Amino acid sequence: MSKPMLLSDRVPVPPSAQASVVEGLSIAIDAVAARAAPSHRFLRYGWYAAALSAYGGRANTLVVEEDGVAAIALPFVALGPAWLRLATVPGCYWPFRSFGMAMGASEAARAAALRGLSAQCSGLRIGPVQDGDPAADALIASARAAGWCAIDRHLGDAWVLDLVPSVDGERWPRNSTLRKNRFHEKHLAEHGALDWQALAGADWPARFADLGAVEQTSWVAQETDRRDMKFTTDGHLAFWQAAAVDPVLAGMFRAALLRVDGVPAAFSFDIDTGALIYAIANSYDPRFAKHSPGKLLYWRNLIAAMARGATRVDWGAGDSGYKRVIGAAEGAPIRDWLLLRPGLPAIAGRALAGWWRRSGGR
Repeated sequence: MSKPMLLSDRVPVPPSAQASVVEGLSIAIDAVAARAAPSHRFLRYGWYAAALSAYGGRANTLVVEEDGVAAIALPFVALGPAWLRLATVPGCYWPFRSFGMAMGASEAARAAALRGLSAQCSGLRIGPVQDGDPAADALIASARAAGWCAIDRHLGDAWVLDLVPSVDGERWPRNSTLRKNRFHEKHLAEHGALDWQALAGADWPARFADLGAVEQTSWVAQETDRRDMKFTTDGHLAFWQAAAVDPVLAGMFRAALLRVDGVPAAFSFDIDTGALIYAIANSYDPRFAKHSPGKLLYWRNLIAAMARGATRVDWGAGDSGYKRVIGAAEGAPIRDWLLLRPGLPAIAGRALAGWWRRSGGR
């Protein structure tokens, strides 16, 4: 005798989704990060805690659970005057400011997140993020469908390099490139013994000092306001030191370092998420510029990344010259988003959309 078919056998039952707000950073952030897209698994508790420590702010976390399992973890801090009731996702501006969403999180989970946000704030800033960001894109689409106003400002375009063993049937890097590199290395060695080092994991945070020493000699230190420097006390060193306290993050932080006669001369620093590498910073001592120490180091770094299984490098926006030389191509636009809840906030957002979009070029 066959078993009778129940309605639940024929009609999928949508998962229950419930949103709550946790004061401070929630431990659910790490649980969601582990189930997020690989590109977003560095968005851990330690990442946001480092941002709060380095840049200030008091965070709460919107947590959405589906059938008792955390599917979305969205930290937020106040943005602007209190009366505006705006919030923003904290973090470091590069590679992006996004939040954790488990792969396969349902529309019900996103709807619950929007209801939770609506009770907490009039609007949320997410960004900068690239087009195609799996968490931001999904939430923005759900917000628009629910009557939220979603406006963006364009900040630039990413540069990406696909790592492939051959190009047009020829080995990559080409033999001609490797010969040029050996030529430059030979003449660079005339300045002293060359020591090529790979740094990761237990090397942090102590070895940030070596990267900062190179930055102090670089054109960025001499020709800019220094605020974009990553590993100096007047730059973003405090953030990276705090983030490296998390051993999982420290394991993702990789650097290639060149010493000439024991003195740091060039570095390249990345976040390694597996197939995708985020190139965070690279610099060199201009005393050795004639022999291209930065380029020599980065070629070595790319070859090592390929050996680990990396297939793409994301350099972000700006300074496209050396990126083009290596073979990078223009990738996705990078945007800053404002989501404004239905009602007066959305009406005001539509009225001010032009101003927000124009501010992207400032």
